[in-house]
Amino acid sequence: MWSTRDSMKAITITSGQELNCRFGVYRHSDLIGMPFGTKVASRNKKGFVYVLRPTPELWTLSLPHRTQILYVADIAFIISWLGIKAGSVVVEAGTGSGSFSHSVARSIGSKGHLHTFEFHKVRMEAAQLEFAAHGMADRSTLKHRNVCKEGFDLSGVADAVFLDLPAPWEAIASAKAAMKKTQTTRICCFSPCMEQVLRTVSSLNEQGFTQITMYETLLRTMDVTSTTLETPKSLDGAIAKLKMSAVRKEEKRQKQMETSRLAYEAKMAPEGDGGAEDLSRGVEGDGPRGVKRKGVESAAEALVDDARELEGPALPTKRARHDQEPSTLASSSSASTSKAQEPIPHHSTPATVVVSAPTPISIPGNRISLCKPFAEQRGHTSYLTFAILLPSIYPESEETEASSGITSTSAMAMPEIVMNGHHASAGAGSISDTFVEAEDSSMAST
Repeated sequence: MWSTRDSMKAITITSGQELNCRFGVYRHSDLIGMPFGTKVASRNKKGFVYVLRPTPELWTLSLPHRTQILYVADIAFIISWLGIKAGSVVVEAGTGSGSFSHSVARSIGSKGHLHTFEFHKVRMEAAQLEFAAHGMADRSTLKHRNVCKEGFDLSGVADAVFLDLPAPWEAIASAKAAMKKTQTTRICCFSPCMEQVLRTVSSLNEQGFTQITMYETLLRTMDVTSTTLETPKSLDGAIAKLKMSAVRKEEKRQKQMETSRLAYEAKMAPEGDGGAEDLSRGVEGDGPRGVKRKGVESAAEALVDDARELEGPALPTKRARHDQEPSTLASSSSASTSKAQEPIPHHSTPATVVVSAPTPISIPGNRISLCKPFAEQRGHTSYLTFAILLPSIYPESEETEASSGITSTSAMAMPEIVMNGHHASAGAGSISDTFVEAEDSSMAST
């Protein structure tokens, strides 16, 4: 039952029962027969909920937490990197709340199998009930075992291994024994601390794993909202506004620089030599120090004139009005007044009225989507350490020798043969054609 983005609850529909929440009262009998995805209103008209089909992703968001769990970002990355697919055999140590187990059970399908182990008996029993209720009993085997001390009691059956343990390095040797030796297999260790990662990497190297890599998955949630697009103002007005803003910023910056320079010079000037008087003249612009400031003011006024030309007829600046004769101002004013009083000639075609800065108008149906990150983001969860176990050349002989404690002579000679590039000996069997014969007679004799 989906109530809000942060409120979701998994329930079993039972006739005669009710669901009471802050969004109202919902009878289970009213939900029976409704298709998944239906929006259901409460009986007391306090709100509504959505009835959703149960999936591993939704179960991750609504399950009862018995331990720290894996979320979708980590689960998807782990399943992809381990190559888990339909028919895979997966070994998991640390069942916990069963979040990862549900996603794996869906990925392996009916032909695959999940061997999962939990050392805490109460958590194991709770997970066993959930697996049976969710239809996972036929494709999963849940056992109560401390794999760090007792091992997995499996040999050569797993395509992938996932360890979510406090000390995963203690279970890597038994995990290697449970992995298939006839094909490439993969392992992943989920650890929250870097110290755990370092010890795990050392153990993986000792056991012969290759391509050891570590990842950290961070999830960034974005909030997408829809709003109505308003008609923009005139382009000329927008350009003029930007220019005016640039002028003000430049003037402010120049004033700050000039004030700092004058303060520094006043501090460094000796007392009684007229330095303060010269500095004051520099501020007024009457001395050599005022030349730079006059140039800045002229450039700013030029930008203001450009902005005003875009908005309409150019108006005389403050400096131009000061230098202009009063008679010229009066004549220009009277000329503009008489021109405004002239009658407008009649034309056969209608006149066009241009508005420079129209009022923003909302256009119905013209909506856009805005995307921004949430203020609160979920930070670090754990580190994911991956490794690959390559197939063994002598899988059967290695198992026999491991049980008897005898090391094969051909197996010991194999690295020497590979390095020198010779044919394998007769005892190597079918792998003799995988090596290149040395052309140099001296190398062959060696």
